[in-house]
Amino acid sequence: MTTTPPSPEILAFGEAMTLFVAEAAGELAEIETFRRRIAGADTNVAIGLARLGFGVGWLSRVGDDAFGRYIRHTLEAEGLDCRHLTRDPDAATGLIFKERAEHGADPHVEYFRRGSAASRLGPDDANAVDFDAARHLHATGIPPALSASCRELTWHMLERARQAGASISFDPNLRPSLWASEAEMRDTLNAMAGQADWVLPGLAEGRRLTGLETPHDIAGFYLDRGARAVIIKLGPEGSYYRGTLGGQEASLEVPGVAVENVVDTVGAGDGFAVGVISALLEGLTPREALGRGNLIGALAVQVPGDMEGLPSRQRLAELDARPAMPE
Repeated sequence: MTTTPPSPEILAFGEAMTLFVAEAAGELAEIETFRRRIAGADTNVAIGLARLGFGVGWLSRVGDDAFGRYIRHTLEAEGLDCRHLTRDPDAATGLIFKERAEHGADPHVEYFRRGSAASRLGPDDANAVDFDAARHLHATGIPPALSASCRELTWHMLERARQAGASISFDPNLRPSLWASEAEMRDTLNAMAGQADWVLPGLAEGRRLTGLETPHDIAGFYLDRGARAVIIKLGPEGSYYRGTLGGQEASLEVPGVAVENVVDTVGAGDGFAVGVISALLEGLTPREALGRGNLIGALAVQVPGDMEGLPSRQRLAELDARPAMPE
């Protein structure tokens, strides 16, 4: 007799795409061989949390095609609960092709996601989700950029999670080319961030969304709108926290982890989010959370894939026990 596994404690949703990474450096037009992976900021965070031992549920759609089956197989192999991942017979799985950049440069990427299965997500896709069992929801600004129905799903997920008493993290993950206008992007994502407990923008994202310059002022913008804490990614320089600490508002900055050889910057912010979210869910201090975020973000940039550098719990424990950053 088979039994249904318990509902996951962490919920994530969005679009997972099949990723093809160039095997050699150079322009995509000149590349003949690629290595297949999966990509998506939301799945990167979901996988990272699952590797650390959390029960993570993934809500999305894929096409009824080979790429969709590959994504499901990969996510399930990573330990994600895919009961809310559905096959759409009328749309294809999104694809992404990425150059192999050199010398730490941001790689050029090209997307083939317009009209994808995941872009057809809507609130009805969450009808079977057990929000009462959820401890935490992670959301990003990517699903609301994909389509109007995905935007409705995002609002629905935020509202249901808040009603159920789950904590919420929100990473803006700006995708300006997917929005009808800068104003629509800014107003929508700022309103959604106001529904979250922990807001995790990059410094450039925060400046673009708020019109403010300093981490202190950007954080204040979101605290005034309802966030409990704002954690800002400062790139190689580290990260900044402003929020409640010991019952009072406080701010702090934690320097970044030095990396000698940056291979691929894509996924660094997602690795940082994995570290911060996991640490805060475990009850660690904000300083410890930023330290773990900086560490996992540094691990992410040392490998060519988006999520290959995300550590297991055992690997994280080994790194925490070492006095210096690994090579």
